[in-house]
Amino acid sequence: MRHRVAHRKLGRTSEHRLALLRNMAASLITHERIRTTVAKAKELRPFVEKLVTLGKQDSLHARRRALSVLSSKTVVRRLFSDVSPRFSERPGGYTRILKLGPRQGDGAPMAFIEFVDYQFKGGEAPVPAAKAKSKKKDEPAEPAEEKVDEPAETEAKKPAKKKAAKKKTTAKKTTKKKTTKKAKRKSS
Repeated sequence: MRHRVAHRKLGRTSEHRLALLRNMAASLITHERIRTTVAKAKELRPFVEKLVTLGKQDSLHARRRALSVLSSKTVVRRLFSDVSPRFSERPGGYTRILKLGPRQGDGAPMAFIEFVDYQFKGGEAPVPAAKAKSKKKDEPAEPAEEKVDEPAETEAKKPAKKKAAKKKTTAKKTTKKKTTKKAKRKSS
């Protein structure tokens, strides 16, 4: 029976698990959204929500308690000045977990954990890139500069070919060593 067994072990020792949660909490407070596994996100949620509730008090004692957990003055300052005041009227439930698909390498279920009032700002980035491309089309001087750079690139490629040739010779030597070992095995 699992009476009074509250948290996941996450395949780590207790010290490693606490360090993991502290680092993830600092990253969440700094970036306001992080990508992690679902199990880690579910363990991080109550850890961070207790820190945000502590930040709502805004006293010296509360700051020192937060500093004992987070160990970075800039993160504690951000918690007390930016994050906690946004949730001053909210009685808990400061984070949300958005489930994603499985991770490419091992199939672990992934998730975003973010603050409830997080606003995604990713849609603005492609617009300046499109403007930069149109500027390149208008100016004919840049392709001339690219032609000047090409001979330097070919010079840089020549030493790379020599290195590749050296690698081939070392590969031949290793195959000879393997054949000698095989010959020794057959003779004995």
